[in-house]
Amino acid sequence: MNVLITGCNGQLGNEMQLLEQADSNNKYFNTDVAELDITNADAIRQFVEDNQIDGIVNCAAYTAVDKAESDEELCRKLNAEAPAYLAHAIDERGGWMIQVSTDYVFDGTNHTPYTEDEDTCPNSVYGSTKLVGEFNVLKLCRRAMVIRTAWLYSTFGNNFVKTMLRLGREKSELGVIFDQIGTPTYARDLATTIMTAIEKGVVPGIYHFSNEGVASWYDFTLAIHRLAGIESCRVRPIHTADYPTPATRPHYSVLDKTKIKQTYGIEIPHWETSLAECVRKLTNN
Repeated sequence: MNVLITGCNGQLGNEMQLLEQADSNNKYFNTDVAELDITNADAIRQFVEDNQIDGIVNCAAYTAVDKAESDEELCRKLNAEAPAYLAHAIDERGGWMIQVSTDYVFDGTNHTPYTEDEDTCPNSVYGSTKLVGEFNVLKLCRRAMVIRTAWLYSTFGNNFVKTMLRLGREKSELGVIFDQIGTPTYARDLATTIMTAIEKGVVPGIYHFSNEGVASWYDFTLAIHRLAGIESCRVRPIHTADYPTPATRPHYSVLDKTKIKQTYGIEIPHWETSLAECVRKLTNN
């Protein structure tokens, strides 16, 4: 198969590129904005036709959650309109699509893990545009799979793990939010699951994927520092109200992964196990 990967320079896209090297059955076309402008429907259609693309994994997105509140037009183009163009172009060829989405489609008022069929209720521009993107992909591509994920980090790009490693070394004290609960997701684990879906075949529908277990940002930070051997920084738990941001975050966004585990027969590592692997790579321990 010929597979188009968009957003190849991001956290997930970079992890996909590493795993592709071991896949001799498929040919991958890794693109970012320099190679393919996904906000241009004609450019997408031309690329898909010229390269006889059989499937698309859309890793591209506008992910600056706070900036999105004042940059709604570009956020909507990348998160809602672009997925529609991709879905329409690949559906015309009878191909499949995997769209990566987010826990921000929920408002975070649950107290038990969110399943795929629960009502969505985004309360940010980012979440709203990603939800429209989901709807567009499922409507326009008959062989579409949406994977919602959360709290993504990796050895690539900017992310929470890298920030906490840096601040832990620079500061003697840090205040980190303890009343937002979710599950960190190692982008390598998500990429591995996407490769499994490509190999076994896309089963259309909505799926949830994160690592196993739950944590607050405070818990997450303590684990990052412990694994990196950072002892000189005191981490204090603070309330969300103590750290106001332009975009509202879900207070509880733990995702239920039962569906994707059963559909693809996968086991998902606990978040601390995967975090240890990532921190080891980042610190060369």
